[in-house]
Amino acid sequence: MITGLGVDIVEIDRMKLALERTPRIKERIFSAEERSYCDKRAKPEVHYALRFAAKEAVLKALGSGFSGMRFTDVEVVREAGGRPVPRLYGRAAELAEENGIIEMHLSLSFTHSTAVASAVAITQERRPKKDERLDPKAELAALFKQARTLLDEVDVADERAADGPAVVVEGNTEL
Repeated sequence: MITGLGVDIVEIDRMKLALERTPRIKERIFSAEERSYCDKRAKPEVHYALRFAAKEAVLKALGSGFSGMRFTDVEVVREAGGRPVPRLYGRAAELAEENGIIEMHLSLSFTHSTAVASAVAITQERRPKKDERLDPKAELAALFKQARTLLDEVDVADERAADGPAVVVEGNTEL
């Protein structure tokens, strides 16, 4: 199941100020794909803040911080359906492999002032097991057996009702 969890919050105005004061910060921290995505948005600072928070959250879920990492070791991309997912490179990818992490999930949200990201790291050992189902014929046979048992119970109850009311003798019920 879950082997690591990371959460980070970034102030959007602070990111906007950093982008204005140091334009090269984009190239140092974000991949070309991330920059392309953010720069196409009406408020790019929101999306840059989200991606920065995501990078930090992912590294926290891996059990580290930026120590020994490059900012570009974690890239936030979007799947075809729009879901954000982290791609790991360099030391981040090595750390994930060392820890047996096979899957990472990412959630991004923002308000008018803050961007927040949460990341979850999952290992194979802790991954929830899928239901081990019977083969279809055996499963169908088990369902028929359950149905037959239920019908038999209904038949017994009908027979009891047809025999008349129960008789109570000294606190015991006899049929």
